[in-house]
Amino acid sequence: MRPIIEFCASNMHHGTDQVMKALEQNPDYDVIEYGCLGNCGHCYLAPYALVNGEIIEAETADKLHEKIEEVIRDWLKQFE
Repeated sequence: MRPIIEFCASNMHHGTDQVMKALEQNPDYDVIEYGCLGNCGHCYLAPYALVNGEIIEAETADKLHEKIEEVIRDWLKQFE
């Protein structure tokens, strides 16, 4: 199974555009950008993304990237 990572275009001002571009480089990930994910409270306040439907947020875009990778590693362990 491939993890699905979804980004909101309205959240890119937090630097999540760079996180999205970095994650797109991994051919094992499905990275999708939407105009709106309907999580306006999260979107306005902090960098965030959805990983397999779960909201992942952090204080900075770099920390978000780290959290996303951690969540994916943990998720993939269930398939080992």
